[in-house]
Amino acid sequence: MEKALAGFDAWITGRKRFHGGARSALPVIEHVNGRFKINPLAAWTRDRIAAAFRERGLPLHPLAEDGFTSIGCRPCTRRTAPGEGLRDGRWAGMEKTECGIHDAPWLGQDI
Repeated sequence: MEKALAGFDAWITGRKRFHGGARSALPVIEHVNGRFKINPLAAWTRDRIAAAFRERGLPLHPLAEDGFTSIGCRPCTRRTAPGEGLRDGRWAGMEKTECGIHDAPWLGQDI
């Protein structure tokens, strides 16, 4: 990620507050180690996102249709069981709460 962001002053994420946990207080704009991190969907609700998909005729991700409520890399993602939180399928059995993209020591972050 560090290599990909080299030369950029900002980057855009798809993180949302409704995912809960540390994301509940997610700001729309963060400034970390001289770089802006923009979270334009931070305040969007699940309903607003679903409406935007419908209005634009966008398909759901195939994994979302297959029971994944949060999608990440293959080793760290599983289907969410009934009654579990949206991100409970991520890092099951691990002590992680974010992937390396957002929990990056080189960015000075611990979200």
